Amino acid sequence: MEMTDVSVRRGNRTVLRRVSLRADAGRIHVLVGPNGAGKSTLISAILGETPFDGSIELCFRGAGRVGYVPQALAADRTLPITVAEFLALPRQRWPVCMGITAAARSRVSALLERVDLAGMERRRMGELSGGELRRVLIANAMDPAPELLLCDEPAAGLDPDAVEQLDRLLCRLRDEDETAIVVVSHDPAQVRRIGDQVTLLDVSVQRSGTADEVLGPPGAAGSVFAFPPGSEPRR
Repeated sequence: MEMTDVSVRRGNRTVLRRVSLRADAGRIHVLVGPNGAGKSTLISAILGETPFDGSIELCFRGAGRVGYVPQALAADRTLPITVAEFLALPRQRWPVCMGITAAARSRVSALLERVDLAGMERRRMGELSGGELRRVLIANAMDPAPELLLCDEPAAGLDPDAVEQLDRLLCRLRDEDETAIVVVSHDPAQVRRIGDQVTLLDVSVQRSGTADEVLGPPGAAGSVFAFPPGSEPRR
């Protein structure tokens, strides 16, 4: 995926200004920046949900599917739906209340095994931990296999162990499928673990490079993002 001079305006406000970046196959590109910097808007523009000026070329080699992992599940988590039913919804023609087809059940089991949740088919969605829920959403986004996977703050609200498990999964998907992955993150430890390329976004691109080039040396980032001099978050 290659983005060139992408701008988004909402009324009189510029949300993104002439943003240019690329996400290559087999690499994880992490977007960082303060709240209101335009990171989620950029994801929305790639998905075709937000009008923009400029160019976004997806540059696909095959079928050209884009997978998307939202910040949270849009549906009410108190609904009495199991993990298998949730994953089967887009994978069979009739409603899951009428039963899950053998083909869909087989596919669901394979997806759960891939995200290290084998045997969780009968668990209710509302019973999942935050990390388990995020991995179910990734499983849903990975079938059919995408060439570009967009993850909007997948680590939000997770404990450190769950984030590390999530990061191992993303790196495995990157390496096994050579998927281009774009991740929005506010977690400096996560950025350093998974970021092949890191872009600091604050309406426009402020800096892009390795994690050290964008965030500074490892000791400079603690529990709160420490942006490089001249690129501090807006207060």
